[in-house]
Amino acid sequence: MPDILIGRNDTVEVSLQPRYGNRHGMIAGATGTGKSVSLMLLAEGFSRLGVPCVLADVKGDLAGLALPASEPDDRIKSRLSKLRLTDWQPQANPVIFWDLYGKRGHPLRTTVSELGPTLLGRVLELNDTQQGVLEIVFKLADDNGWLLLDLADLHALLAFAADNAKDISTHYGLIGKTSIAAIQRALLALQQAGGEGFFGEPALELADLLRQDMSGHGVINVLAADQLILKPRLYATFLLWLLSELFEQLPEVGDLDQPKLVFFFDEAHLLFDDCPPALRQRVEQVVRLIRSKGVGVYFCSQNPDDVPEQILGQLGNRIQHALRAFTPRDQKAVRAAAETFAPNPKLDVAQAIGQLGVGEALASTLREGGVPSPVEQVMVSTPRCRVGAISDAERAAVRQRSPVGARYDTPVNRDSAAEMLARRAENKTADAAVVAKAPASAQDGNAWGGAVHDALFGTRRRQGMIETMGKQVVRTMGSQLGRQILRGVLGGMFGGPR
Repeated sequence: MPDILIGRNDTVEVSLQPRYGNRHGMIAGATGTGKSVSLMLLAEGFSRLGVPCVLADVKGDLAGLALPASEPDDRIKSRLSKLRLTDWQPQANPVIFWDLYGKRGHPLRTTVSELGPTLLGRVLELNDTQQGVLEIVFKLADDNGWLLLDLADLHALLAFAADNAKDISTHYGLIGKTSIAAIQRALLALQQAGGEGFFGEPALELADLLRQDMSGHGVINVLAADQLILKPRLYATFLLWLLSELFEQLPEVGDLDQPKLVFFFDEAHLLFDDCPPALRQRVEQVVRLIRSKGVGVYFCSQNPDDVPEQILGQLGNRIQHALRAFTPRDQKAVRAAAETFAPNPKLDVAQAIGQLGVGEALASTLREGGVPSPVEQVMVSTPRCRVGAISDAERAAVRQRSPVGARYDTPVNRDSAAEMLARRAENKTADAAVVAKAPASAQDGNAWGGAVHDALFGTRRRQGMIETMGKQVVRTMGSQLGRQILRGVLGGMFGGPR
């Protein structure tokens, strides 16, 4: 099975062995130094091996994976000659475009229930008290069989919880109307930010991310994120949810000859900015264990220190583009990046990071036994696809050929919590209307029966006959005559003298 060529210098070639592709990786470097090209290079390399990929297109330039590169000009020919790529040919990759907003790709949805209260609470930026109320509401829906599919369902359930806060607090724990109102306001803000389209059906089936085309190439799933990136919490939460779903649903497979799926996190720092400790621990756990599910995870960011150390230590395959040390923080980042590579006695890594040109990188991959190779300065290989954005017409043509469009392009609104709670309210209203519209005779009969009941048993304001007689008996028993009668009755019961 061929390796994925990352780059060459005059003496050494650096390649990624497919069997170590699930050991995760990192692509780092300043803006404009070639990170996107390295990402495309790895994605199309995995695709040619039959490995599907998932990546977020933040700047719109990764869509070029769907189209072949132009015929090489003199500059590209010179580069290909230096790289000794004699079999290089322009080639498109099988691509499916996705978009949470459904504009630049197929709508990518999940249900409120599948996202769960933890991640949803992070999107809504809830405090601990509000998070607890949200978890109670989810539990209430589960216990009653009320499906939470879209935000309308959650709105209806929150309104129901507010109207029945006392009863719900008795059974599930204290909930306050103030917290419910805060959640409702956060949901409104999410809707205004465009998040409403993310929730609903048909929900994404993970099998559609694990496709191959007719030639056996892995499909590259490109998520349009140029608008989504403007809502960092929604962007990060969606990607974390998707990674968690893969972890929970895919079976254990151990170490394979090549990964089952490769997942690229672009702008990785957004995943960890203001990330609650519990959620960060969850990410660390998933990254550490998902390797055994056959999934490789690759983070792309400007500085390696954008990723927590616990995760950075799991990333065995590294591509480092130039970092410009203009400030003390930049100098510290350069030193930190240099220390994470396997040393090469022939290379001053810290100095080289600051002097790399566009299209050059420091690279180190895992070799036999999972040991990192010494870092090498290389010229990065040239992708066979187009490097850059594509037109709307070209995007539409690719989308029209998609094998999943018929499934996801038309939304479905089936019976769920909003409809169930609406019927519940209608039934109560109908019952009240039936009583109000009953015939006069029936109402008179009910009124007469109620009057008899009140006369015998009383109301909240007036004693009934039975209660009055009972009190008189008690007072009689308290008198001398009453005590004599009581003694006579008790003596008869126990056989004593009358």
